[in-house]
Amino acid sequence: MESQQLNLDVISNNLANVNTTGFKKSKIEFQDLLYQTSRAAGAEAGGGNQVPTGLQVGHGSRPVATSKIFTVGELTQTGERLDVAIQGDGVFEVQLPDGTRAYTRDGALKTGADGRITTSDGLSLQGGFQPIPIGTTSVSISPTGEVSTTGPSGTQNFRVQLVRFANPSGLDAAGRNLYRETPASGPAELGNPGENGFGELQQGYLEMSNVKVVEEMVNLIVAQRAYEINSKAVQAADEMMQMSNNLRR
Repeated sequence: MESQQLNLDVISNNLANVNTTGFKKSKIEFQDLLYQTSRAAGAEAGGGNQVPTGLQVGHGSRPVATSKIFTVGELTQTGERLDVAIQGDGVFEVQLPDGTRAYTRDGALKTGADGRITTSDGLSLQGGFQPIPIGTTSVSISPTGEVSTTGPSGTQNFRVQLVRFANPSGLDAAGRNLYRETPASGPAELGNPGENGFGELQQGYLEMSNVKVVEEMVNLIVAQRAYEINSKAVQAADEMMQMSNNLRR
């Protein structure tokens, strides 16, 4: 029952973030617990015979992992010049206030008062992003990461890079659409969009959550029914013990 409660919490979090930009849904994984063995398979049964099957009773299940599924979400056209979606593998690199690095798939980029390109929380984009001069009239971002800006001071060109990890499911979800590197994720690998397996950039689009509401609703019903039947099993066991306690010789 505790396992199914945690399963319900994971599904609820997926549904709560169905409209979160760049959100990646989680799935919970279970393992069975230890078994009580009353008779081992292959034990001697006398006369040179062996027991073909054993007698084991399991003791339930436990959750062992909640892994992120990094499939690409649906791309939605916004028309904003600094909305950038990653179509494929890769994440943006940002700098946290303490100087450490974090990573995000949220491409709803903004410009600060000094022209720096930031996230919605004001975190500076790394990986080749340069400040956009004040008065810039146009910003063009190609699928392969070349950025061209035009303004009163002329044209500025630079190229941005993406980051990827050998095991993205091993990233630490830090909230605020951010992930942190862990020993399980492997080191960050920089690369150009559209090259060597990195995804391409799509200007004027945002990647929405990869949560599918219908799928999560089905999982929600399954988790609810599993919790219910487990509670019925506990109730049935209690009633059977009550019946045995009420026996009269």
